[in-house]
Amino acid sequence: MNIPTSAESLSNQNIFRRLLRTVANYLIPQDCFVCGSVAGGQAVCPDCLAELPRQPALACPICALPTPDGLVCGHCLSAPPAFDATRAVFSYAFPVDRMVQALKYHRRLALARFFADCLQRLPPPPGADLILPMPIHVQRLRERGFNQAVELARPLARVWGLPLARTLVRRTRDTPAQAGLTRAARMANLRGVFVCEGSLAGRHVWVVDDVMTTGASLDELARTLKRHGAARVENLVLARTP
Repeated sequence: MNIPTSAESLSNQNIFRRLLRTVANYLIPQDCFVCGSVAGGQAVCPDCLAELPRQPALACPICALPTPDGLVCGHCLSAPPAFDATRAVFSYAFPVDRMVQALKYHRRLALARFFADCLQRLPPPPGADLILPMPIHVQRLRERGFNQAVELARPLARVWGLPLARTLVRRTRDTPAQAGLTRAARMANLRGVFVCEGSLAGRHVWVVDDVMTTGASLDELARTLKRHGAARVENLVLARTP
């Protein structure tokens, strides 16, 4: 008897999921979040998908802010963050901003599947050992009912065949809203907020989050991971604030 390899099994699972999605397109029609037209089983129709604000190709490889030549930006040269690289799919602009808010605050979970599909179109991270969703505080989890970073990271871990570290890091404080704070204030607000529960000696970690604004949360998380031995920390974010 031939036993399928893990790669063959993963391929079969992907084929099965695509088949289920195709059936859902016919049985469960869905309107496009952006324009309201019929989008089959998708959250966004093909026309609106083509118009979503994509992250510029020329961007700082560390923080993902646009740069004229795609080289490291001045801020990352003068004050390097603890993380080593960042990739983003979209710019955090209309209508992506409204879509992210609808997912986080109005439980539009179909958008999580759509966003995860967009992230999957990026090439798999070379050399990665595990995927870590940005943790949220337990109180925020109770209020919201889910962690949007977990919803984005779970399909990636499955497709890329990487462990999903959901409980490796805890967020110990439900920090006040970061909106309107300077980067320095955000960093002070977040200092010591993460606790890592295990060793990461020599590991290459990919952190998944929905939006990167100043990068303060990702920076503090990367510092925590590196204190526990992580050799490299890279960010994969859905949207980067311009």
